[in-house]
Amino acid sequence: MNRPLATIVLSTAALSLALAGGCCTQSDPVAAGFTPLFNGTDFEGWNRNADAEAHWSVRDGALDFDGVKGDLWTEDSFEDFELLLEWRWEGPSQGPVERPIIEPDGSLRLDENGDAVTVLVEERDSGVYLRGNSKSQVNIWEWPAGSGEVYGYRTDGSMPAATRAAATPRSRADRPVGEWNAFRIRIVGETLNVHLNEAHVLVDCVLPGVPDSGPIGLQAHGSAIRFRNLYIRPVTAGSPSD
Repeated sequence: MNRPLATIVLSTAALSLALAGGCCTQSDPVAAGFTPLFNGTDFEGWNRNADAEAHWSVRDGALDFDGVKGDLWTEDSFEDFELLLEWRWEGPSQGPVERPIIEPDGSLRLDENGDAVTVLVEERDSGVYLRGNSKSQVNIWEWPAGSGEVYGYRTDGSMPAATRAAATPRSRADRPVGEWNAFRIRIVGETLNVHLNEAHVLVDCVLPGVPDSGPIGLQAHGSAIRFRNLYIRPVTAGSPSD
């Protein structure tokens, strides 16, 4: 029997969210009050400039970025919300790059000479912009710290030490390249929480000065990546976290 594509997309989302245990306790995001941000077929609800139009496409029910250029933004702005989405790296990396090891307090690990300790990674980079602001970006990358970091706040020396530490993932929860990863991102006021797959990687990270409202953006940063099963729901300060 043929089913409408929307039903197929929803069924896929329900299955994947159920499998990503730490990401959402609801197996049906729509029943839990979420609204789709992406309909699985076209760019309804999304703004695309000329670059994004040239380098983003819809393929197999997912938003597909070819790794060249052009951020993709929602038409609507959002205040306090919870966002579910899945992402997966596509194609080759940008090549091997030395990247720093980041300590739990957000500082760089240093050797006996005071130089940053680095490791060689296959460079991949993207992220999710919150409230129209590049500084409040939940990073997706292959750095040793793992995805979920808020680089703009972790590296800002004017921020409180607690913010820089909280903007650093508590663990590296990324799945192997080529597998789908599930984000659950919740921002209420200035407080951000991020789950990646089964891990709560950012816990009550306060982002001073984050805008009150703005669109959500998918970052173009030189790496091919796909996004699917994007859902959002408004929350208030008193709303339960699950």
